[in-house]
Amino acid sequence: MNIPHSKKSDQIARVLTMKIVRGEFRPGEKLGQDQIAREFGVSHVTVREALLHLSAQGLATSLPRRGMCVAPLDRNTVDELRLMRRALEPVALLQSVPKLTAAQISKAETVQAQCDAAETAFAWEEANRMFHMAIIAGCNMPRLTEEINNLQLLHARHFFAKYADRWKPRSEPDHHAIIAAIHDRDAPRADAILRRHLTRLS
Repeated sequence: MNIPHSKKSDQIARVLTMKIVRGEFRPGEKLGQDQIAREFGVSHVTVREALLHLSAQGLATSLPRRGMCVAPLDRNTVDELRLMRRALEPVALLQSVPKLTAAQISKAETVQAQCDAAETAFAWEEANRMFHMAIIAGCNMPRLTEEINNLQLLHARHFFAKYADRWKPRSEPDHHAIIAAIHDRDAPRADAILRRHLTRLS
């Protein structure tokens, strides 16, 4: 696989991230450096850098005598992810709503429409994640934004593991209500809707 342009280890990490998130690599599966290096046509050093990035995200873990493997996805992990999202996303949204630009609001509306129109679980999850990131784009808190983005990726693993085979197209009324609150620059209302929305995470 030929990867041009930006740092190869970062791009390899992104590809592996989505494979793990979508369940192409199962929890506990070994991430073989030789195989990954051959697949992407890179050195073992580059692969190690990518795997260290996955480890920092919580998607991979080093096991004795096995090397780097896909991180487990147990009930405690899922519960922790839900609690962290409920704690952090409302903070970012409250800061974001008063500062969102017209272009940022337009992007949020676009991905909201993509979410409603999604016909597969993969398309819905990507659009849903983009929506949640779009509505906090005005917070101007890069560390918080990065942490939320990572939490959503980790939670997506649980979503695909549980719902990929039985997901059905649907509209998200809470998304529409959040957009309406954003248009009114009503941060407390948007916050209340998001908090309710996040309590429904399963």
